[in-house]
Amino acid sequence: MRKRSHRSRAVVTIATAAIVGIVGCDASGGRGSTPPGSAARSSAKPTPVWDRSPDSIAAVGDSITRGFDACTVLSDCPEVSWATGGDSDVDSLAVRLLGAAGAAERSWNYAVTGARMTDLPDQMTQAAAKKPELVTVMVGANDVCRTSTSSMTSAADFRTQFKDAMDTLRESLPRTQVYVSSVPNLKRLWSQGRTNPLGKQVWKLGICPSMLADADALDAAATKRRDMVHARVEAYNGVLREVCAKDRRCRFDGNAVFDYHFGPGQLSHWDWFHPSRNGQARLAEIAYRTVTAKKPVT
Repeated sequence: MRKRSHRSRAVVTIATAAIVGIVGCDASGGRGSTPPGSAARSSAKPTPVWDRSPDSIAAVGDSITRGFDACTVLSDCPEVSWATGGDSDVDSLAVRLLGAAGAAERSWNYAVTGARMTDLPDQMTQAAAKKPELVTVMVGANDVCRTSTSSMTSAADFRTQFKDAMDTLRESLPRTQVYVSSVPNLKRLWSQGRTNPLGKQVWKLGICPSMLADADALDAAATKRRDMVHARVEAYNGVLREVCAKDRRCRFDGNAVFDYHFGPGQLSHWDWFHPSRNGQARLAEIAYRTVTAKKPVT
């Protein structure tokens, strides 16, 4: 009797294993359970969120994007703009991405000399009308370049205004990509330009007085004033990074422009503050590197 009991349990065990094996095969996608074409669908690569080769570009921002003082004194020169210019020495972001002919046809510059962050929503509205695949943003210097440090845009207002600008774009273009440049290190630009007599004379006409006024003054009050401007620029860059990070189709440059050491060759020989043609080319390189990177800069 005991031997028959053992044999009965063995038969039951083998039968149960066979049933489980059949069910397990079907559940794991065996031949009998695979829907036609499912393998092809599962192997298809998802469309990336960030397109590294956008086909049209609109630029918004301030005097740097307008090429101010890069060609003649106290004048815009958009043809050498780092973002959309056609100058061969600059090799702008638009030319690098679209080619010279494509840049002429499918890039637009809505930046305005003297613009601040509060002006960006209106520029975004103009840019959105062209339905660009990429919008470049470089703004913030004029928010600190005021007659006094007390007149500088607060970091909180800067954040609100930048969010408004992004919301304005997203209302009509939810899938357009945005490249955001950091605000340049204005204190470093002061230290470079203060050794040039011509540059200092041009500064007296009203270029960034909060940083550049009394350029040779090194007393405690002047040092404190420049440090306050520098700290506000750093705060702005923190805002740009944080707001951009919340938009999956926005890329910040990781402070690359702020960290770049503009030397005499990269500064306008009229005001020793705005980028020269060579400086515009360096800005184009930074933008292109950021836009075409496989992963965003952190």
